[in-house]
Amino acid sequence: MFKIIKGKRVALLLASLCVVAVLGAVAVQKRCAAEGGNDYESIELFTDVLAIVKKSYVEEVDTKKLIYGAINGMLASLDPHSSFMPPDMYKEMKIDTKGSFGGLGIEITIKDGLLTVISPIEDTPAFRAGIKAGDQILKIEDRFTKDMTIMDAVKRMRGPKGTKVTLTIMREGFDKPKEFTLVRDTIQVKSVRFKSMDQGYGYVRIAQFQEKTDDDLVKALKALKEENGGDLRGLILDLRNDPGGLLDQAVKVADHFIEDGLIVYTEGREKESRMQFTARKSGTEPNYPMVVLINSGSASASEIVAGALQDHKRAVVMGTQSFGKGSVQTIIPLSDESGLRLTTARYFTPSGRSIQAKGITPDIIVERAEIQSTEKMEGHIREKDLENHFDSESKDGADNKQKGTDKGASAASKVDEQLKSDYQVMRALDLLKGWEILKTISK
Repeated sequence: MFKIIKGKRVALLLASLCVVAVLGAVAVQKRCAAEGGNDYESIELFTDVLAIVKKSYVEEVDTKKLIYGAINGMLASLDPHSSFMPPDMYKEMKIDTKGSFGGLGIEITIKDGLLTVISPIEDTPAFRAGIKAGDQILKIEDRFTKDMTIMDAVKRMRGPKGTKVTLTIMREGFDKPKEFTLVRDTIQVKSVRFKSMDQGYGYVRIAQFQEKTDDDLVKALKALKEENGGDLRGLILDLRNDPGGLLDQAVKVADHFIEDGLIVYTEGREKESRMQFTARKSGTEPNYPMVVLINSGSASASEIVAGALQDHKRAVVMGTQSFGKGSVQTIIPLSDESGLRLTTARYFTPSGRSIQAKGITPDIIVERAEIQSTEKMEGHIREKDLENHFDSESKDGADNKQKGTDKGASAASKVDEQLKSDYQVMRALDLLKGWEILKTISK
């Protein structure tokens, strides 16, 4: 989850560090000393080391390279999500939020000191190769990832389209690490996908929160209503393996389904890091039943949406525990076209829950499983299988059994084959249908 600050804004400590290190400005040193003795002593120590390296290292070293390395080390000591982006990486990051970039299609983090997959992005080389949420990346090519920063890992996995990269993966259930060779590609992430399911129920999948996610969701909901005669009887919102993205897009998505009240709030040290986002009545969807699907690959922005809908009792959350990334990263442009990704706040659900390292707990736990037909299992027979059985007929002589079969086949044919084999999706659909049936029974 991150927000982008537009315009030039350089962190005071970082600016002081660079000026002292490169120029040795006495005035800056005096200001640092006035602000606090410990800060001054630490910066003086840094400049001493920099001077020694520049003077005595076995080979001549570029000052900017040393400064970049020092900044990387400083941010790596904070948390897994704060990082420094050199100009080329910062430029590519801005492209990422628009949904098109080169690489493998993996969202990663550092967990327990190990490079870990948050989730593979749908329809990318990583997804097609079978990379899964929770996989530990032990090596990228021949380089071990222990103590490797996220930015360094990203840089090593990205490259020209058509080139190969080998990842050594350890996964729960593996006896030993396994190598996956992936072919890099231009990643075109389609943020929103949708399908009409049988009997007027809709399915919307959000793969990642990008600049146009909200616009794409509006179009998807409009199309689903048109396909189902103007209204929906229920909606499945699939946020599984959604690694997050832009904070404002998560707020806008949740706003479609919440009439009023708090969606999310953030708390940080600086005033601008303390924000509240509330729902507006205009543009709110009808109060049809909803199920939100999450899993361990659902992180950040997707957890904001799931948590808000759960707290407002607007949807049933189904699936497995989410990832638990409850922090906001602010993107700060620097003077040399590089960028700083800095954790500036924690976010909380409307009820005050912090998701950091905890995640969203589903209302109904449903593990992922494969659906297999039991129609032809041995030992199971029905009335129609008995010799000399007779069929039931209606008063007009029509074959009710045949009518029911045709009707069921017609309804089932409307469901996408891939969704029909997805156990969690079908459980969500069953819940929505059961909800409708129970309402009629109560009446």
